[in-house]
Amino acid sequence: MGRTVIVGDVHGCAAELSDLVAKIGVAAGDRVVFVGDLIARGPDSRGVLAIARRLGAVAVRGNHEQKLLSHRATRAPLSAMHRRVADALSPRDWADLEAMPLYADLPEHGLRVVHAGVDPATPLERQLPEWLLTMRTIVDGRPSDKHGDALWGAAWRGPRHIVFGHNARPDPQLHPFATGLDTACVYGGRLTALVLREGERVPDVDHRALSLVSVPARREHARYA
Repeated sequence: MGRTVIVGDVHGCAAELSDLVAKIGVAAGDRVVFVGDLIARGPDSRGVLAIARRLGAVAVRGNHEQKLLSHRATRAPLSAMHRRVADALSPRDWADLEAMPLYADLPEHGLRVVHAGVDPATPLERQLPEWLLTMRTIVDGRPSDKHGDALWGAAWRGPRHIVFGHNARPDPQLHPFATGLDTACVYGGRLTALVLREGERVPDVDHRALSLVSVPARREHARYA
């Protein structure tokens, strides 16, 4: 096996994903893993899913994929933006969304990929789906989807390294046992990936930036909310 390439939130930014794949030089034998939220907000969700299929990628489920899947299963209401995406998806696209797990373990790298986060006070085998899909911070000792400075990754003590997305910020989150890759591409920031050699563990905080590759957004596709 070649390298492992873990890609942050793409949000329909297919052109930027193509730029990132080209910059990294993804080749046969490399494994590509997405942290979820491949779709929505940006201009080309179907294009992103097509690139992921072409790469033979693994993608964990993000909160935006979950919104569409919940709508399909229970007719839960959708925003106009999500409805446009849902209406455009092909049967194969829907099958890709349904196949997305809540997490992916990469034991050779000593890490787990989730979309949003894990509760530092709860063993990995007892994490709730809502935390994996939506949490950003710890508020009053509990997982929260609120924005703020009490980032859950700063409190996570391992030993499994967690690679995640969801919490869009200008720069990657680099914690001792967690790496956040959502660098706000759809909002005009960057699309970022963590690239590991075969069997490589995630480098320590002081050296991790050398394993990150990013490309700038071609434009601002959505306003940050």
